[in-house]
Amino acid sequence: MVKEIDINLIEGLRKQSPQAQQQMLHRYGTDVFAQIARMVPQMEDAEEVYQDVFVKVFSNIQMYDEEKSSLKTWVSRIAYNESITFLRQKKPLKIYFEDDEEGAEALSETEVEATFGHPNPETVQLIRAALKHLPPDERALITMFYYEEMSLKDIAFITESIPSTIASKLSRTRKKLCRIIKMIQS
Repeated sequence: MVKEIDINLIEGLRKQSPQAQQQMLHRYGTDVFAQIARMVPQMEDAEEVYQDVFVKVFSNIQMYDEEKSSLKTWVSRIAYNESITFLRQKKPLKIYFEDDEEGAEALSETEVEATFGHPNPETVQLIRAALKHLPPDERALITMFYYEEMSLKDIAFITESIPSTIASKLSRTRKKLCRIIKMIQS
């Protein structure tokens, strides 16, 4: 169900009201920029993607369907897609950690849960360092689930997937992240 405040905001955006656009930036801008910055590491590039996201939001607001998602999730989807598109076009030279499936599967759920369950400040720092070694799509998955506390359903909508696929990818990525942490520690 769409909140009344969102209904008024959406109506204003559809009428291309500058006040509604300003309200949208004020309300969602910080979260959207944080989402982009976790995927696009260079500040100038993240700012460029951020501008592209809101240009797209404002020009495509007529396509927003409140039956499919919340306004925040819809905007997050655009931010995710714009970030991935930017990174693909940029063709970074960065080499990401490639995990062999057998090694990742050899980790027990207990080991993974020990890392992600109730991490201490040192573990949080290790997780942040390890995230840099993941490809952007896997990094986005971890940050949406843990940092932004999105549901599997919302992440699936944003990434144009299904919740069960997201759960599986999340499990594999958590194991991969644990292996990276172990490498960092050694």
